Amino acid sequence: MLQKSDTSEQATTAPTRIVALDRARTFITLSVVFYHSVVNYSYFGNGDKARWLGFDLVALFNDSFFMACMFLIAGLFVHGSLTRRGAAGYLGHRAWRLGVPFLIAIFVLMPIAYYPTFLRYHLPGTTDFNFFHFWQRTVTTGPWPSGPAWFLWVLLAFDAIVALMWSVGRGAIERLGKAIDSMRDRPASAFIAFLIFSLIVYLPMHLYFGDGAWFEPGHYPLPIQTSRIFLYSGYFLVGVGIGAVDLRSGILAEKGALALRWISWYAFALLFCAAILLLVYAHHNWVANFNAPPQSWRMGYGIAFALFSGAMAFTELGFFLYTAKWPLKFFDAIQPSAYGIFLIHYIFIIWLQYAVYDPAWSPFVKFAIVFVGTLAGSWVTVILLRKIPFVRRMI
Repeated sequence: MLQKSDTSEQATTAPTRIVALDRARTFITLSVVFYHSVVNYSYFGNGDKARWLGFDLVALFNDSFFMACMFLIAGLFVHGSLTRRGAAGYLGHRAWRLGVPFLIAIFVLMPIAYYPTFLRYHLPGTTDFNFFHFWQRTVTTGPWPSGPAWFLWVLLAFDAIVALMWSVGRGAIERLGKAIDSMRDRPASAFIAFLIFSLIVYLPMHLYFGDGAWFEPGHYPLPIQTSRIFLYSGYFLVGVGIGAVDLRSGILAEKGALALRWISWYAFALLFCAAILLLVYAHHNWVANFNAPPQSWRMGYGIAFALFSGAMAFTELGFFLYTAKWPLKFFDAIQPSAYGIFLIHYIFIIWLQYAVYDPAWSPFVKFAIVFVGTLAGSWVTVILLRKIPFVRRMI
């Protein structure tokens, strides 16, 4: 049974901000915007013929770590919030912060964002569909894309599962936290353990489903990348465990051993990234059946991907913990708007890509227009929206 916290003081005490973790979340949000801005001008995009090989590397680099890292960071704050609010209060708060924005995204934001895609393939005079026709067909017949908002429903589902775990056996979460915290002075052991864990939660699903498969129930906007279900949930649970111990003095302490060795983690990440690139090169040049690479190649790619994802999680957190006292004013300025930017940026992305589609410009120019326009437009829009009190409480 879901219970409220034991004291009113726990329920009302606001958590103190941790600058390093705020910056880490903001960086991931910017990575999402950057990835969505660049991917259309890479091999992984569709539609625009302006492409550059370097953008393929950027897109591959980001896609191989940033969403898993986002789930890890999201998990860090779960235990503290559960302790303050109780399970019922926590779920209500998360429904407000995740569930309501998800509904707004799938019913309003994503139809607006994807309408240019419809216009691209249905030129004026070839159809009588206006936006309202498009919206109706989207929600009744499909396809009904959720865009980046898929992260919200998956995170809400993970939150609900952990809230149930906390209600029926919170000691398990605390024991997980203590086990993780026991390695705070043994960063190499923690690093190796996390890499092995990454292999366990990712490699079997990757080998069975492949990395491009998505689970989508009917035409409903509830997708999740099938091969990464356990990767995302596993990283989230690790984050919950880390957060079960004081974040300021545990394994993620600003002056802790993990933070001091962030350059080492980054060196390993670059090594694993090089392995991914080598395997991609082999896939494009030496694999006879491009659509069905041999099991040995899939095994190698899955191992490299999991190791890179784990190393980048350590790198990203370690860097921002190490630089917590540095005056990174841009990250601090954008931090209050980061969640809102994540929610609405796709509208600017797709409409700007649509606007620059026809001109015969270089991929660099198109990317620059899309990225700068998206970040600036989203940021200004969120600042204005946050002047509305109930919106500010949500995002």
